[in-house]
Amino acid sequence: MNVAINWPETPLKTAGNPENKARPGMEKALLKTLGKMTYGIYILTTSYKEEVNGMVASWVSQISYDPPMVMVAIHPNRYSHHLIAQSGCFALHLLARNQAHLIEHFKGPDPETKFASTPWIRGKTGCPVLTSCLGYMECEVKASYRPGNHTLFVGEITDAQAFSEGQPLSTFDYTGVYLGKE
Repeated sequence: MNVAINWPETPLKTAGNPENKARPGMEKALLKTLGKMTYGIYILTTSYKEEVNGMVASWVSQISYDPPMVMVAIHPNRYSHHLIAQSGCFALHLLARNQAHLIEHFKGPDPETKFASTPWIRGKTGCPVLTSCLGYMECEVKASYRPGNHTLFVGEITDAQAFSEGQPLSTFDYTGVYLGKE
């Protein structure tokens, strides 16, 4: 069962900022600071009926061991957001440091082009599972939240496999960090 909590679209007022106004110069400093945060870089895939899509995801975190759960943040304007909302499932793929080239495949808008040169199979949830990565986790959405301009999809891991050994790709290995301003 999916649960959605609708949080306010604007940040809450605080004692130090009662009118909820932007502080002068804060956005530039905030973006610079957020740009220094470290994230893993993943490929997220999803499907709904015969439609499939994949995208680069870096706002990802394990949130529970029992049951095994992860969280991913996705902007509502993404096609993958729509597919996850419809299907209730997604798969996360761990990339090796030498697989940064896959990021370029999954940045574009055309799902057919994204999957054309990357081997994949349908997973247990129906999501595309990339077979040439470190490993994957298939997830069923258990909850979604909208605390800001991204939706947090909480997924319970229903299947996972490690295909190979290696160091995972992170923002240390790739120039350009997604800051969520879309």
